[in-house]
Amino acid sequence: MTATTTAVLPARALLLDMDGTLVNSDASVERIWRRWAERHGLDGDEVMKVVHGRQGYASMALLLPDRPMEQNYAENARLLAEETADTEGVVAIPGAREFLASLDGLPHALVTSADVALSTARMAAAGLEQPAVRITAESVGASKPDPEGFLKGAAELGVDPADCVVFEDSGAGITAGRAAGMRVVGIGPRAGFHQPDVVVRDLTQVRVERTAEGTILLHVSA
Repeated sequence: MTATTTAVLPARALLLDMDGTLVNSDASVERIWRRWAERHGLDGDEVMKVVHGRQGYASMALLLPDRPMEQNYAENARLLAEETADTEGVVAIPGAREFLASLDGLPHALVTSADVALSTARMAAAGLEQPAVRITAESVGASKPDPEGFLKGAAELGVDPADCVVFEDSGAGITAGRAAGMRVVGIGPRAGFHQPDVVVRDLTQVRVERTAEGTILLHVSA
């Protein structure tokens, strides 16, 4: 999209990732995963290319392919506790508060790879209200890029996947949204590398319009 382009996307429900989409938690993620990389003798920059958007155990499985999954699950539990306690520097993505307010009364859900404790801590640290419908790590058996979370979100809202629009920042999340048969609005610099339908810098570039028929019209400019 060019700087003067505006797209209008119709939808009946919106499915929202958290980290990198509503909340900027990069500082915390970097601190914890770079320490993890150092403990395992891995290159921190390479680790950071993998971890965004996935549950921790899934990232570990890619980075330490010969390690038993039981160890990944156990270490992921420890990392989740570290991340939940470390909210320094966690802030709202520009426009997130206003964007969420504009969705009041409209079908939408949080679909995050974080668990309940971590998503609650980060949304609170960023000063954001939690959507009433939340699909968290506890809700699914497979991490993004598997589409399970987004499909469950659509089912919870009673909306056909084709009528949903996903908001995501990571390659894993964008892949998951597309695999679910949904259109994807990419948020931030990471998103542009993974071919979402449209890309914006942040949520200040998205306006929500309600129609009399109950359809949501997303006015997306970049």
